[in-house]
Amino acid sequence: MTITQAVHRYVENRRALGMKFGSAAVILKSFSKACEPSPVEAVDSERVRAFLFAGGTETRNTGQKWVTLRGFYRFAVSRGMVASSPLPTTIPRATKLFQPYIYSREEIRRLLESSANLPVKKLQPHTVRMLVLMLYGTGLRCSEALRLRVRDVDLMERVLHVHETKFYKDRLVPIGSELVSALRDHAVIRRLLGHPEDAEAPFLTDDNGSSVSLQLAEQAFRRLCRIAHVRREDHDRFQPRLHDLRHTFAVHRLIAWYESGADLDRMLHRLSTYLGHVDLKHTQHYLTMTPELLQQASRRFEQFAGEVAQ
Repeated sequence: MTITQAVHRYVENRRALGMKFGSAAVILKSFSKACEPSPVEAVDSERVRAFLFAGGTETRNTGQKWVTLRGFYRFAVSRGMVASSPLPTTIPRATKLFQPYIYSREEIRRLLESSANLPVKKLQPHTVRMLVLMLYGTGLRCSEALRLRVRDVDLMERVLHVHETKFYKDRLVPIGSELVSALRDHAVIRRLLGHPEDAEAPFLTDDNGSSVSLQLAEQAFRRLCRIAHVRREDHDRFQPRLHDLRHTFAVHRLIAWYESGADLDRMLHRLSTYLGHVDLKHTQHYLTMTPELLQQASRRFEQFAGEVAQ
């Protein structure tokens, strides 16, 4: 059995168990391509390390590659495809962990204002602005926002119907009055431009009225960041991303709850459900400790300590 055939069997097995297995499948496809045309049992530790440490150094993807290959080789050993795993016994550690970028409220304002100055390249400026508003205002995954159909945007009930989520679950996302108003304005603009309005038509469209691809959205957002002068100074390689708007939504929401004195134990479970997570541990990944969040946490602790001391 070739390495490609073995990888195909593993991916099909994972998907049959209800997993989307998107990014892992890409990694495994790249691995099998690097090892072809070898039989699966002929792939040795040297070739595995060459794949893990492409260019001879660790990257932020090295650990993800290792975890993905660990699952594959556990499967391969259990099915008798190989006698043992050629993986290193411990997970490689990247020299610098990637940290999502948390936009300030001022940067969000600049992004929205600067969208009017975007050059039209397959994607209208008002569509890019609507995407930024939607991601920051709801915490949707970018792919979820781009998949929204006209029927999914219920402005009367003030709710978005999100389908085909990461965990194969549909969910309803309530939205505030300001976002409802922005969505209503966008609906008017797309109608004036003659874009399809049937129930299954994409709500966010390119210039041809078709669905917006993730690649096109990310390209437009990178141009928007340059125009708005939004960039991270702590790392040249990893600049602000569209997906970081989801992280920012979660952090800003938590800060607002700190400021209002809300019951965080109860509200965090609501946030987890709102984001479409099946477990609170997945939400924790989005709660990056910013200086503002640390300040609010410190204030809450001081208040708690003062009450205990009385």
